[in-house]
Amino acid sequence: MGNTEHLEILKKGVDDWNQWRTLNTTIRPDLHEAHLSSANLSSANLRGADLSRANLRGAILRGADLSRANLVRAYLRRADLSEADLKVADLKVADLSRANLIRANLSKADLSKANLSKANLIRAELSEANLRVADLSRAELSEANLSKANLIRANLYGAILSKTDFHSSSTGWTIFANVDLSLAEGLETVNHLGPSSIGIDTIYRSGGKIPEVFLRGVGVPDSLITYIDSLTKEAIDYYSCFISYSTLDQSFAERLHTDLQNKGVRCWFAPEDIRIGDKFRQSIDEAIRYYDKLLLVLSKNSIQSNWVEKEVETAFEKEQRRKKLVLFPVRLDDSVMETDQAWAADIRRTRHIGDFRGWKNHDAYQNAFDRLLRDLKEAV
Repeated sequence: MGNTEHLEILKKGVDDWNQWRTLNTTIRPDLHEAHLSSANLSSANLRGADLSRANLRGAILRGADLSRANLVRAYLRRADLSEADLKVADLKVADLSRANLIRANLSKADLSKANLSKANLIRAELSEANLRVADLSRAELSEANLSKANLIRANLYGAILSKTDFHSSSTGWTIFANVDLSLAEGLETVNHLGPSSIGIDTIYRSGGKIPEVFLRGVGVPDSLITYIDSLTKEAIDYYSCFISYSTLDQSFAERLHTDLQNKGVRCWFAPEDIRIGDKFRQSIDEAIRYYDKLLLVLSKNSIQSNWVEKEVETAFEKEQRRKKLVLFPVRLDDSVMETDQAWAADIRRTRHIGDFRGWKNHDAYQNAFDRLLRDLKEAV
């Protein structure tokens, strides 16, 4: 356990703590193994503090100064570290899963073996950071700066890499599976210290728009590189969709899924009424984030569920970030047109809603399906 006197001062509040730090500049705070879960430490001066193995789960550390702090094996799951200064901090083996690190300064930080899965690292500064063997799976890295970062053996499965800067970063045995590299920057300058894993899903998601020098560097043979453009030309038309619906509309969802698959649209679906605590429910939430398009089946059954509004908001946010259509609503009745809920009004006002009210009639269904298929293709 750390220094109890230091911990008591911190618990009095950030103002008292920062004043104490100002008056005691030569003292290095000892807060190792401190229990600070959910603590509000916004703008706290924790520069150089020993927070190794500290429990900071859900702590609010917005704008805090953690530069050169020792956070080895610290537990920071779901912590808010937005705009925090973590420059040269030691975060080896730290748990930062689902942490908010928007605009955080992690320049030259040691994040080796750290867990950053599903962390929000939008516009984070990670230049020259050590991310060796770090878990960045499903992390949001849009516009993050990874220049000169060490990414050897890092896991980037499913990460969002829109405008992520990879200039002069180092890779080797790095996992680039299920990611879109088409908008990543600086890939042609990456230093390949060994082969890396790049999945066929990545090639398709990127539409083949990956620099050849990068593909060669990760170990893709020239014989495959030659055919990547032709391999991806048609598949990129739709890439992937996720169908969200109520189990009471199972028959319609199954029919739509089958017909879309038969037309070359790669899609998945699962019912909405799974308990919130279920791991499968969590996987659906992730699917909405990572699939390219969300087909939302609106009916009197689904519109009464709490998940609808959340999924619509998630789709709208994704549209704003990627500047392309994500949400494709279809209706089986007039519920969405009659409800006074704000999210439904947004849908009515901003886009065409596929009309499948007559889906049990072959001709009516086919006309609606053809229109949906055309809209999906035009939205690429």
